[in-house]
Amino acid sequence: MTIVANSEFDTIAAISTPVGEGGISIIRISGSAALAVANQLIKGPDLTQVASHTINYGHLIDPTTAEEVDEVMVSVMLAPRTYTKEDVVEINCHGGLLATNRTLQLVLSHGARLAEPGEFTKRAFLNGRLDLSQAEAVMDLIRAKTDQSMQVALNQLDGDLSRLIKRLRQDILDVLAQVEVNIDYPEYDAVEEMTSQMLKEKAQSVKQHLVALLQSAKQGKVLRDGLATAIIGRPNVGKSSLLNTLLHEDKAIVTNVAGTTRDVIEEYVNVNGVPLRLIDTAGIRQTDDQVEKIGVARSKQALDAADLVLLLLDSSRELTGEDRALIEATAAKPRIVILNKTDLPSQIDASQVQAMIGDAPLLKTSITDHTGVDQLGALIAHLFFEQGIESHQGEVMVTNARHIGLLSQANEALDEVLRGLAAGMPVDLVQIDMTRCWDLLGEITGDSYQDELLDQLFSQFCLGK
Repeated sequence: MTIVANSEFDTIAAISTPVGEGGISIIRISGSAALAVANQLIKGPDLTQVASHTINYGHLIDPTTAEEVDEVMVSVMLAPRTYTKEDVVEINCHGGLLATNRTLQLVLSHGARLAEPGEFTKRAFLNGRLDLSQAEAVMDLIRAKTDQSMQVALNQLDGDLSRLIKRLRQDILDVLAQVEVNIDYPEYDAVEEMTSQMLKEKAQSVKQHLVALLQSAKQGKVLRDGLATAIIGRPNVGKSSLLNTLLHEDKAIVTNVAGTTRDVIEEYVNVNGVPLRLIDTAGIRQTDDQVEKIGVARSKQALDAADLVLLLLDSSRELTGEDRALIEATAAKPRIVILNKTDLPSQIDASQVQAMIGDAPLLKTSITDHTGVDQLGALIAHLFFEQGIESHQGEVMVTNARHIGLLSQANEALDEVLRGLAAGMPVDLVQIDMTRCWDLLGEITGDSYQDELLDQLFSQFCLGK
């Protein structure tokens, strides 16, 4: 779907760099009046006369007082070769809070309005610069936490998913057109059978692609959102030490005193390309300490919400009833059991623990001596990417929950097509479900959408993007 740039859009502006002290800040202006707005504020070259896609030196002034506000560089990019397909001006000012906010206020008081969250990308979509799945990939790219998740977002931004979806929609459209011809012009007695076979073959072909995309969704969602990873165990088994080792910094306090960690600590870390949201929990045990009780309760909540559990056991002590209770409590979760403190004389039978945890990986570590922890990343990657993350490079991968939902509904519509054909339903009824599949796939790319959906999606974007 290509939409011609809408001349009725007003001119918008926002700060497009993080707010705070830095070398520069960028105030982005987009719209038909972008050049006129900026030209009032710049003492230097006439921006309406400079070449497109150039950066120009000048001074920012307040037109009402002729006061010089800042020394700036101004980028001029003329439609349609811009992010929004509108005229875009970016004022690069010094990165202090005062300079940035004053520059923005001058822009807003001389013809622009403050952009809504995601409004620049929304205009890129409405003006045909991006389709909806590519627009969503912009935010995924900004939020990417590993090289792999960044590559998946880049592939989607480049249109890998869009091209596949559009090809499938065209295949469906072709067969629907042929079905209509056969229904309207039944020249042969066998036309119903021929048409049914055509629909069946196309439904099976498209379904094969949808199933493959849905199978990639689990791994894709992991790369996009990361794994909520709860570090669980009794007090003083090395949970905080493991967190600090994975983060390569002393984030959590480590002492020999049981119950030191009273609250949940969360941090993101990249482990072998898999983004983990590490949750260091208070040691789970029976306690009369009211503050520690709250920490234990939060630890149990973190366990319930976890995508992955790292269960630590102290190999220098015999298994306790609390250890066995934790092994049982984590049985339904993807988990890796870690026998820590192997630098001390062992009091645990590893084979007994392996028998208790079944197929779950068992890892021996000494966090104090920095041994064994390096193997953790490979075990995590194998749990969620059986063939390894590298095996998914280059393939179209679904990461977005909205896309997953629409693909599931489209797949169900194809199931209805195949069930209807098997039951001998008339072709003109069966094609209703085929058309529904075509519509659902169009919602992924934005070829069909509702305004409420756009408002909801782009409201999740940061201001200035």
